[in-house]
Amino acid sequence: MGTNAPACREPLARGPHEVYFKNLSKQKQKEVMEKNGNNHKLRVCVATCNRADYSKLAPIMFGIKAEPQFFELDVVVLGSHLIDDYGNTYRMIEQDDFDIHTRLHTIVRGEDEAAMVESVGLALVKLPDVLNRLKPDIMIVHGDRFDALALATSAALMNIRILHIEGGEVSGTIDDSIRHAITKLAHYHVCCTRSAEQHLIAMCEDHDRILLAGCPSYDKLLSAKNKDYMSIIRMWLGEDVKTRDYIVALQHPVTTDIKHSIKMFELTLDALISFNKRTLVLFPNVDAGDKEMVRVMRKKGIEHHPNFRAVKHVPFDQFIQLVAHAGCMIGNSSCGVREVGAFGTPVINLGTRQTGRETGENVLHVRDADTQDKILHALQLQFGKQYPCSKIYGDGNAVPRILKFLKSIDLKEPLQKKFCFPPVKDNISQDIDHILETQSALAVDLGGTNLRVAIVSMKGEIVKKYTQLNPKTYEDRLELILKMCIEAASEAVNVNCRILGVGISTGGRVNPREGIVLHSTKLIQEWSSVDLRTPISDALHLPVWVDNDGNCAALAERKFGHGKGIENFVTLITGTGIGGGIVHQHELIHGSSFCAAELGHIVVSLDGPECLCGSQGCIEAYASGIALQREAKKLHDADLLLVEGMSMKKEEVVSAAHLIQAAKLGNTKAGNILRTAGTALGLGVVNILHTMNPSLVILSGVLASHYVNAVKDVINRQALSSVKTVDVVVSNLADPALLGAASLVLDYTTRRIY
Repeated sequence: MGTNAPACREPLARGPHEVYFKNLSKQKQKEVMEKNGNNHKLRVCVATCNRADYSKLAPIMFGIKAEPQFFELDVVVLGSHLIDDYGNTYRMIEQDDFDIHTRLHTIVRGEDEAAMVESVGLALVKLPDVLNRLKPDIMIVHGDRFDALALATSAALMNIRILHIEGGEVSGTIDDSIRHAITKLAHYHVCCTRSAEQHLIAMCEDHDRILLAGCPSYDKLLSAKNKDYMSIIRMWLGEDVKTRDYIVALQHPVTTDIKHSIKMFELTLDALISFNKRTLVLFPNVDAGDKEMVRVMRKKGIEHHPNFRAVKHVPFDQFIQLVAHAGCMIGNSSCGVREVGAFGTPVINLGTRQTGRETGENVLHVRDADTQDKILHALQLQFGKQYPCSKIYGDGNAVPRILKFLKSIDLKEPLQKKFCFPPVKDNISQDIDHILETQSALAVDLGGTNLRVAIVSMKGEIVKKYTQLNPKTYEDRLELILKMCIEAASEAVNVNCRILGVGISTGGRVNPREGIVLHSTKLIQEWSSVDLRTPISDALHLPVWVDNDGNCAALAERKFGHGKGIENFVTLITGTGIGGGIVHQHELIHGSSFCAAELGHIVVSLDGPECLCGSQGCIEAYASGIALQREAKKLHDADLLLVEGMSMKKEEVVSAAHLIQAAKLGNTKAGNILRTAGTALGLGVVNILHTMNPSLVILSGVLASHYVNAVKDVINRQALSSVKTVDVVVSNLADPALLGAASLVLDYTTRRIY
């Protein structure tokens, strides 16, 4: 994506995680926990090993703490949290007002793989005593670190149920093996993406025990707001630093190839020195090779270089402020390919440590980072760009789903886990609301009269629809769009829908690449040179697509209607105006200046009636609703419209519907006007057939059924014999504008993400 895409850099909140959870809607009614015994509280042990896993576990911990009527929380701290070299990060847990039940020193100092093995062994020696004392009903384990493997092994052998967070993902190095090993030990799974869920099912895990919730850290990322982010940036990077004019670097050793990862880190530092931008460098994780990376930093003088700030730890609330407003993030941390996408910050992912991760378009991969020039070139390409927000890993509602999932656990069920060996069911149950929400889109239709927003499912079902009059001014219109979208997005959670993005259908010429309405029809005022993508994406933290209403109608037919599976077809909208869309070789045609498929402005007569576009003889000047209304008014003014069986109130406005009614009741003049309109439309279709040679023509809109026979007659009389076999049909879609807007989202996101 280029530099014109939205950045989604809304200011973020500072302060403790708990701010978000104070705003969580609390359940008004207690669930009856008969399965687990009356008034039994679920005793949950959360064990955290390092700064990274705490950022994912803390939102869940606050959610558990906020519902003491259902849960008892015990916190165990081990691993690098307790090491001074890594910032003694257990303090941030205390600052978040959690009581730490047990501190376990489990890290064996060393610089090779053996030290990691010994650390796992030490944790296995110490954990049984702790778990015997706590006797938790369930232990929550996060991720893929060696410490987490020790936790899962201890709990499994001591017959304690395990809930694993972020299983099923694919990255690289030994982390994959550890993550999947924990999956096999765990009884319940919370995953972040559809792909991760499918991987868990493929690994024979019981799909009834898998929750597709999203990443818990996104609940924090997408909810926090703060206008004082500059003070955080200055505190860590200096008083003279501006937003989007600094870099955050976070690189860890790759334990399966330590020597190469150290060399890559050297090259990264050399490239950053050459790039000459203020840079915050964070110390690496506790892994084999981490001490050597720190020595490389000191050898190059990073801690004393005027352009660099080297730190052991940044509190998560402040870290998200820093990456949200950075010009770029570089390294091989999972944070770069996961959390940073929520802000659209450019990311350079180095090496193979995150190979296989799903990423947004903000991530540029340098898989073989073997030269300084490669990394420097990547910095030049990425620094300062703006990208759309990516919500691959979450939508901000993970914690409520996880808490609901925890409450559903039946402690009387057998502890021995079951595996679902192949064949895996094709139709994964979606009727249990905590397992999987329906993938959906927010569809927006900007018409000349009404503004409509709908939640549309993957199958084309309009789950909920909102309609308001379209305001006359730009400011009021944009404000109403945002208000309606926010309301619909909130309601989506209640109706069990996962919103993948926002699709907007609007009249006029649209640049879909940038999400900008270049100029609109006369029916929508103050709607030229309007960037729709940026403000809506910023407000909703969702990707946004925009296209012309005619193109959207064609997309709706391609996904849900007569055009499904058809390689070449044309859709014509017959409504207030005349529009359309052309699908050629299964792809929508936009044209070099986004003016393709302006089918209503095909000229069929050199001296025909004047069109709203300023020309004469356009199809729209004959066959649109406005054109028929104009002719109906002429007949009415001459007292030639009404016939027996018709009546009009004094205040009633003459419309195209009156003309059609008069023609049906035998008004010959009204009938002649409709025949002329149908002939004009038919001639336009003949021109399309001779130009594009589609196999199908779909007439859509309120007037389609009145024109279809006339169009077929003109084709039989006027078209070349080689195109007369074309099928001409009336659309069977109830709402092509909204379905087309939804298709913008559903086609793209499912193709890219899942």
